Amino acid sequence: MSCLADLHTHTTASDGQYTPAQLVRLAKDHGLSVLAVTDHDTIAGMDEAIAAGETLGLRVIRGVELSAKEHHNFHILGYGFKPGDTALAQLCEKLRAGRDDRKYKIVDFLREKGLDIDLTEVEALAGGKIIARPHFAQVLVKHGYASTNREAFDRYLDTEEFRQKVKRFKADARTCVRAIKSAGGKVSLAHPYQMGLPDDELDDLVRQLKGWGLDAIECYYPKYTSEQQHFYIHLAEKYHLHQTGGSDFHGEKVKPDVKLAALELDTDWLAFQ
Repeated sequence: MSCLADLHTHTTASDGQYTPAQLVRLAKDHGLSVLAVTDHDTIAGMDEAIAAGETLGLRVIRGVELSAKEHHNFHILGYGFKPGDTALAQLCEKLRAGRDDRKYKIVDFLREKGLDIDLTEVEALAGGKIIARPHFAQVLVKHGYASTNREAFDRYLDTEEFRQKVKRFKADARTCVRAIKSAGGKVSLAHPYQMGLPDDELDDLVRQLKGWGLDAIECYYPKYTSEQQHFYIHLAEKYHLHQTGGSDFHGEKVKPDVKLAALELDTDWLAFQ
Protein backbone atom coordinates (compact mmCIF):
# COMPACT_ATOMS: atom_id res chain seq x y z
CA MET A 1 0.00 0.00 0.00
CA SER A 2 1.45 3.37 -0.99
CA CYS A 3 1.33 6.60 0.99
CA LEU A 4 2.73 10.11 0.80
CA ALA A 5 6.27 9.90 2.13
CA ASP A 6 9.71 11.51 2.16
CA LEU A 7 12.39 8.98 3.07
CA HIS A 8 15.47 11.23 2.96
CA THR A 9 15.64 14.27 5.25
CA HIS A 10 18.05 15.98 7.64
CA THR A 11 17.80 17.90 10.91
CA THR A 12 20.01 19.90 13.27
CA ALA A 13 21.31 16.58 14.58
CA SER A 14 23.62 16.74 11.55
CA ASP A 15 23.58 19.56 8.99
CA GLY A 16 19.91 20.42 8.63
CA GLN A 17 18.20 23.70 9.51
CA TYR A 18 15.29 22.41 11.60
CA THR A 19 15.25 20.43 14.83
CA PRO A 20 13.80 16.91 14.57
CA ALA A 21 10.51 18.09 16.12
CA GLN A 22 10.32 21.08 13.77
CA LEU A 23 10.94 18.87 10.76
CA VAL A 24 8.17 16.49 11.80
CA ARG A 25 5.79 19.44 12.11
CA LEU A 26 6.79 20.63 8.62
CA ALA A 27 6.18 17.14 7.24
CA LYS A 28 2.75 16.99 8.86
CA ASP A 29 1.84 20.40 7.45
CA HIS A 30 3.10 19.21 4.06
CA GLY A 31 0.53 16.41 4.10
CA LEU A 32 2.93 13.51 4.59
CA SER A 33 1.89 10.26 6.22
CA VAL A 34 5.42 8.86 6.59
CA LEU A 35 8.75 10.61 7.22
CA ALA A 36 12.22 9.12 7.52
CA VAL A 37 14.79 11.24 9.35
CA THR A 38 18.18 10.26 7.88
CA ASP A 39 20.83 12.48 9.41
CA HIS A 40 24.44 12.10 8.31
CA ASP A 41 26.35 9.54 10.38
CA THR A 42 24.22 10.04 13.49
CA ILE A 43 21.03 8.76 15.08
CA ALA A 44 21.05 11.39 17.81
CA GLY A 45 17.82 13.09 16.72
CA MET A 46 15.66 10.01 16.41
CA ASP A 47 13.98 9.92 19.82
CA GLU A 48 12.86 13.54 19.47
CA ALA A 49 11.55 12.94 15.96
CA ILE A 50 9.64 9.78 16.88
CA ALA A 51 8.09 11.43 19.93
CA ALA A 52 6.98 14.39 17.79
CA GLY A 53 5.52 12.01 15.24
CA GLU A 54 3.51 10.19 17.90
CA THR A 55 2.13 13.50 19.14
CA LEU A 56 1.18 14.74 15.67
CA GLY A 57 -0.03 11.46 14.24
CA LEU A 58 2.73 11.12 11.64
CA ARG A 59 4.68 7.89 11.23
CA VAL A 60 8.41 8.53 11.65
CA ILE A 61 10.92 5.94 10.46
CA ARG A 62 14.16 5.65 12.37
CA GLY A 63 16.85 6.43 9.77
CA VAL A 64 20.47 7.36 9.06
CA GLU A 65 22.68 8.23 6.07
CA LEU A 66 26.17 6.71 6.21
CA SER A 67 29.13 7.72 4.05
CA ALA A 68 31.10 4.81 2.58
CA LYS A 69 34.74 5.26 1.65
CA GLU A 70 34.99 3.47 -1.72
CA HIS A 71 33.62 6.34 -3.83
CA HIS A 72 33.05 10.08 -3.53
CA ASN A 73 29.46 10.76 -2.40
CA PHE A 74 28.80 7.05 -1.80
CA HIS A 75 25.95 7.21 0.70
CA ILE A 76 23.94 4.40 2.25
CA LEU A 77 20.55 4.92 3.89
CA GLY A 78 19.44 2.81 6.84
CA TYR A 79 15.81 2.46 7.94
CA GLY A 80 13.82 0.93 10.76
CA PHE A 81 16.73 -0.26 12.90
CA LYS A 82 16.61 -0.89 16.63
CA PRO A 83 17.65 1.78 19.15
CA GLY A 84 20.28 1.09 21.78
CA ASP A 85 23.95 0.18 21.84
CA THR A 86 24.11 -1.60 18.50
CA ALA A 87 26.98 -1.98 16.05
CA LEU A 88 25.32 0.83 14.08
CA ALA A 89 25.34 3.15 17.10
CA GLN A 90 29.00 2.34 17.67
CA LEU A 91 29.83 3.03 14.03
CA CYS A 92 28.01 6.37 14.21
CA GLU A 93 30.12 7.32 17.21
CA LYS A 94 33.32 6.58 15.28
CA LEU A 95 32.01 8.65 12.37
CA ARG A 96 31.11 11.51 14.72
CA ALA A 97 34.63 11.49 16.16
CA GLY A 98 36.05 11.55 12.64
CA ARG A 99 33.95 14.58 11.73
CA ASP A 100 35.02 16.28 14.97
CA ASP A 101 38.66 15.79 14.04
CA ARG A 102 38.05 16.99 10.48
CA LYS A 103 36.76 20.42 11.55
CA TYR A 104 40.31 21.51 12.46
CA LYS A 105 41.58 20.35 9.07
CA ILE A 106 38.86 22.36 7.33
CA VAL A 107 39.82 25.51 9.21
CA ASP A 108 43.48 25.01 8.28
CA PHE A 109 42.57 24.39 4.64
CA LEU A 110 40.45 27.53 4.42
CA ARG A 111 43.18 29.61 6.06
CA GLU A 112 45.61 28.34 3.41
CA LYS A 113 43.19 29.88 0.93
CA GLY A 114 43.27 33.20 2.76
CA LEU A 115 39.87 32.75 4.42
CA ASP A 116 39.85 33.64 8.11
CA ILE A 117 37.18 31.45 9.69
CA ASP A 118 36.56 31.29 13.44
CA LEU A 119 35.83 27.69 14.42
CA THR A 120 33.79 28.79 17.43
CA GLU A 121 31.35 30.48 15.05
CA VAL A 122 30.96 27.26 13.08
CA GLU A 123 30.50 25.27 16.28
CA ALA A 124 27.86 27.70 17.51
CA LEU A 125 25.97 27.29 14.24
CA ALA A 126 26.11 23.51 14.61
CA GLY A 127 24.65 23.81 18.09
CA GLY A 128 26.89 21.24 19.69
CA LYS A 129 25.92 18.56 17.18
CA ILE A 130 27.91 17.05 14.30
CA ILE A 131 29.89 19.71 12.43
CA ALA A 132 29.53 19.28 8.69
CA ARG A 133 30.56 21.17 5.58
CA PRO A 134 27.22 23.03 5.24
CA HIS A 135 27.97 24.73 8.56
CA PHE A 136 31.26 26.00 7.14
CA ALA A 137 29.48 27.00 3.92
CA GLN A 138 26.99 29.14 5.80
CA VAL A 139 29.78 30.93 7.66
CA LEU A 140 31.68 31.50 4.40
CA VAL A 141 28.56 33.09 2.91
CA LYS A 142 27.99 35.20 6.02
CA HIS A 143 31.49 36.70 5.74
CA GLY A 144 31.31 37.28 2.00
CA TYR A 145 33.73 34.59 0.91
CA ALA A 146 30.97 33.05 -1.23
CA SER A 147 27.61 34.30 -2.42
CA THR A 148 25.76 31.01 -1.84
CA ASN A 149 26.28 27.71 -0.07
CA ARG A 150 26.62 26.06 -3.48
CA GLU A 151 29.42 28.45 -4.42
CA ALA A 152 31.18 27.74 -1.12
CA PHE A 153 31.17 24.04 -2.00
CA ASP A 154 32.19 24.52 -5.62
CA ARG A 155 35.08 26.88 -4.78
CA TYR A 156 36.35 25.45 -1.51
CA LEU A 157 34.53 22.59 0.24
CA ASP A 158 34.02 20.04 -2.53
CA THR A 159 37.06 20.43 -4.77
CA GLU A 160 39.53 17.70 -5.60
CA GLU A 161 42.17 19.57 -3.59
CA PHE A 162 39.86 19.69 -0.58
CA ARG A 163 39.16 15.95 -0.82
CA GLN A 164 42.86 15.17 -0.98
CA LYS A 165 43.88 17.42 1.91
CA VAL A 166 40.88 17.14 4.23
CA LYS A 167 40.01 13.57 5.09
CA ARG A 168 37.96 11.90 7.80
CA PHE A 169 37.20 8.38 8.91
CA LYS A 170 34.72 6.50 6.72
CA ALA A 171 33.84 2.83 6.90
CA ASP A 172 33.71 0.61 3.84
CA ALA A 173 30.30 -0.09 2.32
CA ARG A 174 30.14 -3.67 3.56
CA THR A 175 30.66 -2.49 7.14
CA CYS A 176 27.94 0.16 6.74
CA VAL A 177 25.43 -2.34 5.34
CA ARG A 178 26.17 -4.96 7.97
CA ALA A 179 25.93 -2.44 10.82
CA ILE A 180 22.44 -1.45 9.69
CA LYS A 181 21.34 -5.04 9.10
CA SER A 182 22.70 -6.23 12.44
CA ALA A 183 20.51 -3.60 14.12
CA GLY A 184 17.46 -5.02 12.37
CA GLY A 185 17.30 -2.32 9.71
CA LYS A 186 16.77 -2.09 5.97
CA VAL A 187 19.35 -0.64 3.55
CA SER A 188 18.92 1.60 0.49
CA LEU A 189 21.51 3.06 -1.87
CA ALA A 190 21.18 6.86 -1.86
CA HIS A 191 21.28 9.11 -4.97
CA PRO A 192 23.57 6.87 -7.08
CA TYR A 193 24.29 9.56 -9.69
CA GLN A 194 26.39 11.52 -7.20
CA MET A 195 29.14 8.91 -7.39
CA GLY A 196 29.59 9.63 -11.10
CA LEU A 197 30.01 5.95 -12.02
CA PRO A 198 29.38 4.62 -15.54
CA ASP A 199 26.22 2.50 -15.75
CA ASP A 200 28.08 -0.79 -15.95
CA GLU A 201 30.15 -0.01 -12.85
CA LEU A 202 27.05 1.07 -10.95
CA ASP A 203 25.35 -2.16 -11.98
CA ASP A 204 28.31 -4.14 -10.61
CA LEU A 205 28.23 -2.14 -7.37
CA VAL A 206 24.51 -2.74 -6.85
CA ARG A 207 25.02 -6.46 -7.47
CA GLN A 208 27.78 -6.51 -4.85
CA LEU A 209 25.70 -4.53 -2.36
CA LYS A 210 22.77 -6.88 -2.92
CA GLY A 211 25.03 -9.74 -1.91
CA TRP A 212 25.78 -7.97 1.36
CA GLY A 213 22.13 -7.26 2.14
CA LEU A 214 21.00 -4.22 0.13
CA ASP A 215 17.18 -3.93 0.21
CA ALA A 216 16.44 -0.93 -2.01
CA ILE A 217 17.62 1.86 -4.30
CA GLU A 218 16.62 5.51 -4.02
CA CYS A 219 14.78 5.64 -7.35
CA TYR A 220 13.04 8.99 -6.81
CA TYR A 221 15.08 12.10 -6.09
CA PRO A 222 14.48 15.72 -7.21
CA LYS A 223 17.72 16.11 -9.16
CA TYR A 224 17.52 12.95 -11.26
CA THR A 225 17.14 13.18 -15.00
CA SER A 226 14.44 10.96 -16.47
CA GLU A 227 17.16 8.70 -17.87
CA GLN A 228 18.79 8.30 -14.46
CA GLN A 229 15.48 7.52 -12.79
CA HIS A 230 14.60 4.91 -15.40
CA PHE A 231 17.99 3.25 -14.99
CA TYR A 232 17.70 3.07 -11.20
CA ILE A 233 14.22 1.57 -11.51
CA HIS A 234 15.69 -0.94 -13.96
CA LEU A 235 18.42 -1.86 -11.45
CA ALA A 236 15.85 -2.22 -8.67
CA GLU A 237 13.79 -4.58 -10.83
CA LYS A 238 16.86 -6.49 -12.04
CA TYR A 239 18.10 -7.19 -8.52
CA HIS A 240 14.64 -7.53 -6.91
CA LEU A 241 15.06 -4.44 -4.73
CA HIS A 242 12.49 -2.07 -3.29
CA GLN A 243 12.23 1.50 -4.56
CA THR A 244 12.70 4.38 -2.12
CA GLY A 245 12.68 8.12 -2.67
CA GLY A 246 13.17 11.39 -0.89
CA SER A 247 14.03 15.04 -1.16
CA ASP A 248 17.34 15.21 0.73
CA PHE A 249 15.72 18.14 2.53
CA HIS A 250 18.02 20.21 4.74
CA GLY A 251 16.04 23.45 5.02
CA GLU A 252 15.96 26.57 2.86
CA LYS A 253 19.00 28.14 4.53
CA VAL A 254 21.13 25.10 3.69
CA LYS A 255 19.70 23.95 0.34
CA PRO A 256 17.39 26.72 -0.89
CA ASP A 257 16.29 24.79 -3.99
CA VAL A 258 15.23 21.61 -2.17
CA LYS A 259 11.74 21.29 -0.72
CA LEU A 260 10.16 18.43 1.19
CA ALA A 261 8.84 15.74 -1.14
CA ALA A 262 5.44 14.08 -1.11
CA LEU A 263 6.08 10.86 -2.99
CA GLU A 264 3.66 7.98 -3.46
CA LEU A 265 5.77 5.16 -2.07
CA ASP A 266 5.22 1.66 -0.81
CA THR A 267 6.51 1.71 2.76
CA ASP A 268 4.88 -1.47 4.10
CA TRP A 269 8.15 -3.39 3.79
CA LEU A 270 9.88 -1.04 6.22
CA ALA A 271 9.89 -1.83 9.92
CA PHE A 272 8.56 1.12 11.89
CA GLN A 273 9.99 1.97 15.29
